[in-house]
Amino acid sequence: MLSVGDKLPDFRLPAVVSLEEGREFSEVSQNSYAGRWLVLFAWPMDFTFVCPTEIAQFSHREPDFRAAGAQLLGMSTDTHYVHLAWRRTHPDLRNLRYPMLADFRRELSQALQIIHPLDGVAMRATFIVDSDGVIRFASANDLAVGRDIGEVLRVLQALKTGELTPCGWRPGEATLGSA
Repeated sequence: MLSVGDKLPDFRLPAVVSLEEGREFSEVSQNSYAGRWLVLFAWPMDFTFVCPTEIAQFSHREPDFRAAGAQLLGMSTDTHYVHLAWRRTHPDLRNLRYPMLADFRRELSQALQIIHPLDGVAMRATFIVDSDGVIRFASANDLAVGRDIGEVLRVLQALKTGELTPCGWRPGEATLGSA
């Protein structure tokens, strides 16, 4: 799995961005949000049980990520048509506030080295990428365990201070000085 200090690989993927007829799909690349921080998270597959809890919680917290200066991008190895069908049928996914990337050729997942060795799907991985395209945080959970969206946001906020932050640091608390 790529890690801290690695560059986010180039990508160009179809994404579900809306449920509005004729505006459902868009192409998203690493340059779509040039100069912005990205929080890219992957889930194993659509129409499952743990995944929609995370996807919905990321959407619920999207204003907080945006306020912290980051663009959320969700991704799995399902097609954009499967993403759209899932969004249309799952009440918690209908009003997502960020693109659902369709890495159905597994190109980005392979470049990030997050293909699960036994199941062949994307791992439950999270990457925080700075405005220069450098990965500043990377994590992966077991397929059966959902991640803590609040902790991802906290790490983003800590990274954006540009300073040393102690364990459990929260916005508004004192930092330890320059990094």
